[in-house]
Amino acid sequence: MHRVGLYPGTFDPPTNGHIDIIGRARKLVDTLIIGVAVNEAKKPLFSLQERVDMVRSECEKLNGPGLAEIKVMPMHGLLMKFAEACEAHIIVRGLRAVQDFEYEFQMTAMNEQLNPDIETVFLMADVKHQAVASRLVKEIAALDGDITPFVTPDVKRALLEKYQK
Repeated sequence: MHRVGLYPGTFDPPTNGHIDIIGRARKLVDTLIIGVAVNEAKKPLFSLQERVDMVRSECEKLNGPGLAEIKVMPMHGLLMKFAEACEAHIIVRGLRAVQDFEYEFQMTAMNEQLNPDIETVFLMADVKHQAVASRLVKEIAALDGDITPFVTPDVKRALLEKYQK
């Protein structure tokens, strides 16, 4: 059976924590789809296409023998409908702290009601990435802080261009 996983997120911008979860999640499936979500409530700094392009570029650097194929796709609408359309067997979610768990616990319970055949798998963030959040990375960049430990050089460059620094 060909196992398809879906890792959804806004990725505004993709952080080293996101890249770590992607690298680890691809060990669990044959194909890993990265669903770059439209979430206007979060007021993204980058356009949907910019975020898709950044994630795709970062994922190309992860290629290696024996690893799952990665597909990066824009994701609109309800997560479970997107997962069904992708024929996903699992949804991958990263957890950093208790706060993430509470939110994800509720989401998983609702998703299970929508489709009990699609499992949610949680991957704990690597300890060095537990405090990293896209929101905080953007704030640090906007205030001239050093974001080098939190994002790749290409993402850093894109962020600094957005803030014209």
